[in-house]
Amino acid sequence: MRGRGERVTTPDGGFNPTYQRHVAAYARCADLLPPDGLVLDVGAGTGHSAELLAPRESVAVDVDAGALRGQNRATVVADMRALPFPDAHFPSAIAVQSIEHVPDPERALAEIARVLKRGGVAVLVTPNRLTFARPDEIIDPYHHVELDADQLRALCEPHFAEVELRGLFGSDRYRALVADEHRRLDALLRRDPLRLRRFVPRRVRQRLYDLLLARARRDPDPRSGAITPDDFTLGDAPLDDCLDLVAVCRAET
Repeated sequence: MRGRGERVTTPDGGFNPTYQRHVAAYARCADLLPPDGLVLDVGAGTGHSAELLAPRESVAVDVDAGALRGQNRATVVADMRALPFPDAHFPSAIAVQSIEHVPDPERALAEIARVLKRGGVAVLVTPNRLTFARPDEIIDPYHHVELDADQLRALCEPHFAEVELRGLFGSDRYRALVADEHRRLDALLRRDPLRLRRFVPRRVRQRLYDLLLARARRDPDPRSGAITPDDFTLGDAPLDDCLDLVAVCRAET
């Protein structure tokens, strides 16, 4: 399938540090789900980490049929805001780096809550806007929303009986890579002091973003190749400093 900035496929195709960050999110969050039963994998993409949900069976949902093709599990092409499943169908659900891709994530959360069984658990992973790119502006043209901890809690609480927030934190060597990326981003944005980028159509910005990422990922930095899932840990505080926010949401019992 055609590569793009937001699609994580393999360590090479998805840029190894980003790929390993996604893998770590599945690995750490699988332990937060009930130990058995069917898992709904929302915005599953290419399913690169589906095996980490085992021994549970999982169902992958994504709006992109090409991303789902060839996965060794049940797949359903659907918008996360209109899930084609009956009420109270799944004991658990997981959404890794997906709810930020729709302009109205509250609809996605309402759907996830609807298809959860009583007492079911949904784990939602989304980038922390305070550390992702710029806290005051969404730079990634594939993202419609980016949230901090308080915003994520406010988004989840109307749909679930209990919401616990945690964070995915990176190692020093991963954070050094992120700091370098931020310095390059700041240098690029200084060329547009009037923020005229706001008026460029989203589809054009996505193409430009893909080109910039493809060029950056061709840089043979050995530090990038050294990143593994062990460079990421799940913690409780301080959430303002985490890479990704993790909302553990429980349905009514």
